[in-house]
Amino acid sequence: MSFKWLSRPNASSGMGVADHSQNTFMDLKLKKVYRYVIFKIDENKREVVVEKTGNPAESYDDFAASLPENDCRYAVFDFDFVTSENCQKSKIFFIAWAPSTSRIRAKMIYATSKDRFRRELDGVHYEIQATDPTEMDLEVLRDRAN
Repeated sequence: MSFKWLSRPNASSGMGVADHSQNTFMDLKLKKVYRYVIFKIDENKREVVVEKTGNPAESYDDFAASLPENDCRYAVFDFDFVTSENCQKSKIFFIAWAPSTSRIRAKMIYATSKDRFRRELDGVHYEIQATDPTEMDLEVLRDRAN
């Protein structure tokens, strides 16, 4: 197994962030154009890019089904809920998806890039690290948001 990529410049601070990724996040945050955005690392470009967006009508189940079963991703989900005081609220969750079945190399790359990417997303309320679907199911989001 080769770890040559670890010696590349900027390996410790992670990948760059594509302008399109930041713009897409801002569209979710400010314009409510998307319910969720799934990001992946493009190793050739050495940056985080948008893989998929979900329209506002899509559900949390649609979002969860869009995450790959055996590969890492970053995602943001705009969670709408009603508080116990009957107020409509919205919170943005950042999810670092790293299933236990994904490759070790992918887990390492996503782990070393997460903090830098997460700092680029101004306006995220909560962060979740998930290795299987139960760690990020809808009840987990509800508990964190309330």
